[in-house]
Amino acid sequence: MKRLRTAVSKWGSCVRSRARSARGLWFVAPCLMAILILWMNGPAWVQAHGDENAPSVRVASDIAWTHETIKLAYGGDPFRGLLLARRCGHCHGTEGFSAEPTVPNLAGVDRLSLWKQLQDFRSGKRRSPVMEPMAALLSSQDSADVAAYFSMLPTFADPQDNRTFPQTMADRTRVPMARKLVTFGDGSRGIPPCQACHGPVAFAKGAPSLSTQNASYILKQLEHFSDGTRSNDINVVMREIARHLSPEERAALSQYYGAGLSATNQGPAAPISP
Repeated sequence: MKRLRTAVSKWGSCVRSRARSARGLWFVAPCLMAILILWMNGPAWVQAHGDENAPSVRVASDIAWTHETIKLAYGGDPFRGLLLARRCGHCHGTEGFSAEPTVPNLAGVDRLSLWKQLQDFRSGKRRSPVMEPMAALLSSQDSADVAAYFSMLPTFADPQDNRTFPQTMADRTRVPMARKLVTFGDGSRGIPPCQACHGPVAFAKGAPSLSTQNASYILKQLEHFSDGTRSNDINVVMREIARHLSPEERAALSQYYGAGLSATNQGPAAPISP
């Protein structure tokens, strides 16, 4: 905007000098109109001519939680989603639980959350060499159908699948640290409690439940949010939180959720190694 302010200042000086004489009054009105037009079209002028002092602007996601958007995301057909999701089972498991700890579990995930992520993969707001081409094959309605299907899958153990969840928590000394962040957060650093958005206390629109998510996947996403590799969080919420977490805290939270401890917040759902 520096160039814009300079241009407006020059036009203002012109108006003042011309207005001092009656002969220059004819020029005042056009000058004022030029200033008004330049001011109203300032953003477009800056975009066209560039501004070395202006920070780059990136829209985190094309999704806005309007009434129409929510209606679309919730309006999926789970049976049609079952047919579309057949290709998803190779990585995410036939029952929505992955055999790879770095791949997310999708069983029971909220429709809004899964639909938004698929839309972000389609638009390139969330980058993944695997998921972007897969999501590109889906329409908005297809994504809603897939989300409807996975949201209805049960999360209890099934002896026929080969899930890796829950994982053994390697360091039990990290449980109090993780539990404090999940339950209370850290107000001194502006970190809200995890459960305020990811459950069980409350769920923010588009925020998935983490109670049955793999530890390695959660850790990877926290690291990506922290270094900006992932940036599709609306209003920069997760990027700010992840940047304020220490590496030890990120590891503690991922292991805590990955062990299934958040389900009851009372005890482990997986064995804790000594």
